[in-house]
Amino acid sequence: MNDAEQTLNNKLIVNLSHLLLKSTGISNYTKNLFPQLKTLEPTLLSSEIYPEFDCYHIPNNLSPAQGTKGHFNRIVWTQFQLPKIYKKLKAKILFSPIPEAPIWTECRNLVVVHDFIPLRFPKQFSPLTYYHRYYVPQVLNQSEHIICNSQSTAKDISSFCNIPTNKITPILLAYDSNHFYSVIEEKSNPFSPYPYFLYIGRHDPHKNVSRVISAFAKLKSHHEYQLLLAGSSDDRYTPELKKQVQELGVTHQVKFLEYVPYDDLPKIISGAIALVFPSLWEGFGLPVLEAMACGTPVITSNLSSLPEVAGDAAILIDPYKVEEITDAMQAISNDSGLRSKLSLLGLARASQFSWEKTGKATVEVLKQFM
Repeated sequence: MNDAEQTLNNKLIVNLSHLLLKSTGISNYTKNLFPQLKTLEPTLLSSEIYPEFDCYHIPNNLSPAQGTKGHFNRIVWTQFQLPKIYKKLKAKILFSPIPEAPIWTECRNLVVVHDFIPLRFPKQFSPLTYYHRYYVPQVLNQSEHIICNSQSTAKDISSFCNIPTNKITPILLAYDSNHFYSVIEEKSNPFSPYPYFLYIGRHDPHKNVSRVISAFAKLKSHHEYQLLLAGSSDDRYTPELKKQVQELGVTHQVKFLEYVPYDDLPKIISGAIALVFPSLWEGFGLPVLEAMACGTPVITSNLSSLPEVAGDAAILIDPYKVEEITDAMQAISNDSGLRSKLSLLGLARASQFSWEKTGKATVEVLKQFM
């Protein structure tokens, strides 16, 4: 067998059909990961052109940018068109950075699972609940192997889908060290004239924003601080949070900032007295890592993957106990020595993560199935 035949028989195709141009959690992961796979000479299934890679053009209406229709289009395309592409390209294995692949076909695949939050916190009549309950387990059972982003998620895969642990490899995510670092504003902070605590993320109930607001309102000197909530409004949840703010009498202290552009994240994180991220469950928890990289103290949960990310570099609290969140915020506001200690510990912890490290670990797994 000559080199060309060997390469052909080892052909890796990477499914980028879910990729968004605007950075979000999974798109951010995918954009940072696939360049690390270059040594495997993959073909990218993409609606965009990446000059350094062999690309196979696919439709541009398959991503979450098209809403529910985009998700539906992608599932149909994955089931009926992707097997034809797999056969046409004489692929050996399909790699998908999300838990999607053709089922009941001969396509060998390796997929990535990010979390099982829709099953831990199911929403009645939500398509995501049915997606995770029926489609994802079928994909995982048929996959050659599964990569996930934490030991916590690995346990969920085994628990919810009855998958043997030897079929799962946890590989921690990373952050862009060229983007997330301490940014000191020479003039007054553009986000707030007060020292502020920061939350970044959606307003879904499992994100625990309501308890963050309650905890902030219980601070002895909350009038000297602000709480900035950075994340897009959601008609299902944001009105209740705003009503809570009014009822607690902290309207002038709590600010809803909507979506903060990716380019502005290092500035707003660096300016915060602390990131408060007491989520009830996370597959990984990128804001925690990004805050540590900026040297910002972190308050986060002692549940799910968050201790894996934070290590000993954050204040870990029970996210169900408002008083623990308040006590952590009070300690950080009162103690400059604690802030400095957490800042240094966070920087050291963040330095242990890199996309190169994540990519190398992923390549090693893929090689086993090529």
